[in-house]
Amino acid sequence: MSIRQRKLAVCLRSILGNGTVLSLCFCASAMAQDQPATDAPKPAKVTKSAPASAEEKDAVALGNITVTSQSRTQEVQVVPIPVQIVTQKQIDALAATDLSKMNGYIPGLFVDGSQPTQPVYSLRGITVTDFGIGTDSPIGIYEDGVYTGKTGGALLTFNDIQRVEVLKGPQGTLFGRNSAGGAISVVTNEPEDDWEGKAKVRLGNYGTRYVDGVLNAPIAPDLAARFSFVDTQSNGWLRDTANGQHYNKNDDWGIRSQLRWNAPGDTKVRVSWEHEKLNQPARPAIGLVPVPAAPGVLPFPADPQTYLNPIDAPVYNDVKGNNERRTFDGVSLFVDHSFPFGDLSSITAYRHFSTFNLEDGDGTNQPYLYLDTNNIEQNTSWSQEFKLSGKNDLLDWVAGVSYYHDNARQDSQVNLLTDSIDTLLNNTGVAPGGLYGPLGAALGQPGLLLNNPWQENMINHGRYTAEALYGDVIWHLSDRLNLTTGLRFTRDEKNFSWYNPVRTATQLDATLAQLQALGIFDMPGVPPIETFQQNLEFASPIATNAPLAVKRSWNDFSPRVVLDYKLTPNMMLYGSVAKGYEAGGFNAQQVDAVYQPESVWNYEIGLKSYFPDYRLLFNASVYYYRYSNLQSLSLISNGNGALPLYEVTTSDQHAKGLELEAHWQATNALRFNLATTYTNATYQHYVDPQGVSLSGQAVGEPLWSAAAGAEYVWHDVASGDLNLTVQHAYRGKQRCNSDSAAQGQCLSTPAFTLGVAQNRTDLRIGWSSSRMPWSVALYANNVFNKRYVQSINNISASILGTPFAYITPPRTWGVEVGVDF
Repeated sequence: MSIRQRKLAVCLRSILGNGTVLSLCFCASAMAQDQPATDAPKPAKVTKSAPASAEEKDAVALGNITVTSQSRTQEVQVVPIPVQIVTQKQIDALAATDLSKMNGYIPGLFVDGSQPTQPVYSLRGITVTDFGIGTDSPIGIYEDGVYTGKTGGALLTFNDIQRVEVLKGPQGTLFGRNSAGGAISVVTNEPEDDWEGKAKVRLGNYGTRYVDGVLNAPIAPDLAARFSFVDTQSNGWLRDTANGQHYNKNDDWGIRSQLRWNAPGDTKVRVSWEHEKLNQPARPAIGLVPVPAAPGVLPFPADPQTYLNPIDAPVYNDVKGNNERRTFDGVSLFVDHSFPFGDLSSITAYRHFSTFNLEDGDGTNQPYLYLDTNNIEQNTSWSQEFKLSGKNDLLDWVAGVSYYHDNARQDSQVNLLTDSIDTLLNNTGVAPGGLYGPLGAALGQPGLLLNNPWQENMINHGRYTAEALYGDVIWHLSDRLNLTTGLRFTRDEKNFSWYNPVRTATQLDATLAQLQALGIFDMPGVPPIETFQQNLEFASPIATNAPLAVKRSWNDFSPRVVLDYKLTPNMMLYGSVAKGYEAGGFNAQQVDAVYQPESVWNYEIGLKSYFPDYRLLFNASVYYYRYSNLQSLSLISNGNGALPLYEVTTSDQHAKGLELEAHWQATNALRFNLATTYTNATYQHYVDPQGVSLSGQAVGEPLWSAAAGAEYVWHDVASGDLNLTVQHAYRGKQRCNSDSAAQGQCLSTPAFTLGVAQNRTDLRIGWSSSRMPWSVALYANNVFNKRYVQSINNISASILGTPFAYITPPRTWGVEVGVDF
């Protein structure tokens, strides 16, 4: 046994015996010191590699590109975890402006972007719909290695994107907290040493107007800048039947500026600033019941047998100030330096966003049914990460420390009119006939207390700190066999507060004060004035006069072990065991509700292969995970005439699944791709807020989803290349359980069925000149105009009898012109 092999054996015994990150890092560093200085890559210097062989070019064309999924630069086909890559070319083929516009083409991933300030991510059946600042998503979203934090700033418009890496399964060791279900890593283009400019304009139906542009400028031999912008606008594809307002509009623009400096001493410095602004109408609520104009004649409760089909139903919304907006700013500083034994990287980042989402909550335009909700957030975060990495013939290692601080504020608002309060009090039996209308009528002034605005607020403030220490080593046990061991220690500290002040009703209170001065509330049969002043939605007495504050902290160790073996130079078999972790949290709308951390153990076996003779790339994996204490959002009845509450509930879930991916270059001109996933996710232990046990029942994720596509290229067509792309996505039917109807996920009515399988077909034909820097394309998304009911919202159904729905977009098409210079 050689000296280096003895050191490797000693290191392995030390790590297995001590099980600490420090042992792992010290051992890896010591091993690396045995290598000559030339082994360490120099990030600041750019060297030209040898020309790629035809086989390598084919592999890259089929998707074997370079990624950084394991905090290392590797070809994706040697990364022993399931990773799906979305390239800029794929984004352009779908005319996608953000990740939600690619739904279906990354099987297993679903992004609900109908509310950009409150998006919902689901991966392998792991979903959290909570938008409160007290909880976190188990799907970590990262941009250039920076954690985006709360979901209000996690779905931004694509702006000069190089690729998106979708990592499935727990990524706790390398990506850290809140990536228990997986991670989505967005990688942008960096400044380069050559002049580059490009722009693209897209015009389409529904008034679609899209433009983006990039300018890359070498300022000096070691200094380069890059500027990019994007602007997306549309008139919307839905209109209000009564007032003609356009809904589902787009009004979003963003810019990014970067500066890269190759400093002396093998150091590279890059600073990036980005700004995005969104300002558009909020998501419309499509009412499911025909609403008469006169109060008191709407059937209650609503009967699903009489529901309208929301795809054809008229739209009536009356929210006062309907708007969804966001302002986002981010600054990042990246510093990379090469030492003889390895590379040191530093990422310092600042993020700030503010959001406002005031939307209709009843799907009608009648005052006696009026309800709207608003979610207002302010979020500021700072993060710092230091990462040291190196490699030699025996191992490839990375170690790091990270710090994250988040300061978040949220104001959850509920707005009603005294008319609609009378309706809910009557419907729920708390005060038959209501309070405000009858009192006015008794005084001979029927409208005296009606049409008065009423607002309730739940105000939250959270201050969170997370610190982590991690290490990850790939041990090259032989030319074919590698063992990866990793461990992360995380400490989370969270301070959180609730404050639900007395409702605001200025106009009503002025009238009540006048009536009190006249002694009206002292008359027999008249309820006391306090009856007219009580909160209905947020009514916790311990947080009414002053905020209630709590503090919690949690520690976690998240390990991973991966074994990969090369059966041939182009075929790898791997197996892994990994733990994911999500910090504990708080229910933003339920005072003094604290939740313990989540954890998931994932077991996976996979195959990655490339067959050069057939120009075929094929990957497969099977997995099983057990998820403990998963935090989810459920709509529950509040009782006593109050609105339903969105309550954070916890459950234990498990799932088994299969994923397949294939890319085949059939000829030089023709290429096919296929991806499919099978997910069988069920509750192990869960009793819903109504006391119903869902243990053993399906979580809701479809069993099957798939995507397939083909691309054909005709060369030398009018001095250019003609390219045709056809793509199809399938998402299986929703798997229903005992709570699905109440949560608006499954329902069958004479007019429509909720939760059916969904299909989407997209086409693009483009031509690019081989002589001039011009290109033109025609595209059509959802070619066959497949429309579906996406979900039902029952927030007003149990009190006003007004359920409403959201639907998927219609067919869209357009023309695109691009120029490179």
